[in-house]
Amino acid sequence: MRFRSLIDLVPFLPLILAQTTLGSNCRCSYGDECWPSEKAFASLASMLSQPLVHPVPGASPCYPVNNPSGNCSEVQQNWGDGNWRADHPGTYENINFEAYTYKNGSISACYLNTTLGFPCEQGNVPPIGVDARTIEDIQAAVKFASRHNLRLVVKNTGHDYLGRSAGRGAFMIWTHHLKNITYDVNFVPEGGSNNDVVPAFTLGAGVQWVEAYTAAAQQKRFLLGGISAGMSVGAAGGWIQGGGHSAFSATYGLGVDNAIQFTIVTPSGDHITTNAYEHSDLFWALRGGGAGSWGVITSVTYKSHDLFPLVMSGVNITIPTPSAAQSIATEFIKLHPKLSDAGWGGYSSLSNTSLMALFVVPNVSWADANNTIQPFFDFCKNVTGNPNIATFSYPFEDFHAWLNSTFGMGVEAGSQVGGNVELASRLLSRDAAENRPEETARLLLSFDFAAFNFVAGGAVSRVDPDSVGLNPGWRKAVALVYTAEGWNEGASSGEIQQARQRVAAAVPRLDPISPDSATYQNEASLYEPDFKKSFFGSHYERLEDIKKKYDPESLFIVAEGVGSEHWNGDLMCKY
Repeated sequence: MRFRSLIDLVPFLPLILAQTTLGSNCRCSYGDECWPSEKAFASLASMLSQPLVHPVPGASPCYPVNNPSGNCSEVQQNWGDGNWRADHPGTYENINFEAYTYKNGSISACYLNTTLGFPCEQGNVPPIGVDARTIEDIQAAVKFASRHNLRLVVKNTGHDYLGRSAGRGAFMIWTHHLKNITYDVNFVPEGGSNNDVVPAFTLGAGVQWVEAYTAAAQQKRFLLGGISAGMSVGAAGGWIQGGGHSAFSATYGLGVDNAIQFTIVTPSGDHITTNAYEHSDLFWALRGGGAGSWGVITSVTYKSHDLFPLVMSGVNITIPTPSAAQSIATEFIKLHPKLSDAGWGGYSSLSNTSLMALFVVPNVSWADANNTIQPFFDFCKNVTGNPNIATFSYPFEDFHAWLNSTFGMGVEAGSQVGGNVELASRLLSRDAAENRPEETARLLLSFDFAAFNFVAGGAVSRVDPDSVGLNPGWRKAVALVYTAEGWNEGASSGEIQQARQRVAAAVPRLDPISPDSATYQNEASLYEPDFKKSFFGSHYERLEDIKKKYDPESLFIVAEGVGSEHWNGDLMCKY
């Protein structure tokens, strides 16, 4: 239809204005008329160092079933390997974020189990993106997304329990290949002075902890970082922006307490440095203000530490009766403040029938470590009902010897992922552990299981709560506690909804253990009643002001991130 004059437009003005209003409040999605043309994408591609990527779900090489498009055996062999998943733009740690459920209950997904009889569909995986290898790649991608009003997601490894790096119909910036690592024994932040000199590692956005630890070992240094099988978690992405915990946090603090400089491409497309001297407000926000909300991080610089000897101790208890479970759980919870004050950390899982725990402590002798932990082991042995108990204790020369022995290093070690999992979590406060251990134990035993990340207290509690954007509740905590729900591939939307309802119901049940309902946003629920309070606490208002300053058009919006309360569930339309 052609219009010869403005007069011809008059009858259509209401419709045009309505469409303009809708367009200004909604992002452009794949399949919409506003989606960039092939010519526009070709123009973008001409500015990039690599071809555009077209992410597909992890199981897609196994389809069509009668004539697989790729190496299905490789997919099956590596399905549960976190490093393999990180190496592909369309695969995520938890496959529930690769699937999309429509309002009518139908599911778009691509299942590894091809015998289920479902077709392989794109699901929640973005259809196109940029394989960023340079700063210029990221700048071009950010400007392209802004110019075309696209929903933009940033993916590093895809390790995310909130699915913030996925998005149906979105445009992806994949930072996985930004692998630069540099070590500077005399690092000075830009704008700083010689008084700020510190041995530091600068890690590119795509560096994973397996790579960062290898580099640190070569320099005989320690980096405070994530601990998991395979070490596939990204070291310079969502981990640090969410706070970043470690089994050694009680001695060396959280990731945000060790980060001294970021470089980032902002929503305007500028590449800037943020630290205590330059763009200090954004530096504050990046340390705990949430992943995917501020721009595209291109590097993080962490201070490093001298290596240290350490001791690892553990216990595996088969609990015979409910009363024995209550006694052991109560004593276990009372133990947390004492151990964290002494620099201990670790991981455990508690239920009515078992307790499995692994503890580590740096810079103490084997004898002193055993003297500290043995009273708890002795208590458990003497609980009525004769629990079956196995304990162990080993000294290690340094962190890297422990890491190689306990978790294994290298891609082949892999982490067991690739399932449908959602979490509910809260930080366990010192107050609950010290003053209400029986009540806390009773509450946690009411779940099928409760996992403890013993990653707070000690050095974490001695940091000024307002020094970083992280929820101040971390400074009152001694551990992170979570429970989880999952479902099998091919589950109906009704079955999935029931599992998600159980997760949602678990969130408020955990509130009594936590200061101000605080939790760790990187291991949390999508169904927080008040994510602003739970994830950010009293810092939310300041974070929102910083968000408006650097991202006035809300280009970077993620689930339960700063500013997301103004957007619909798919984060496509603003209220």
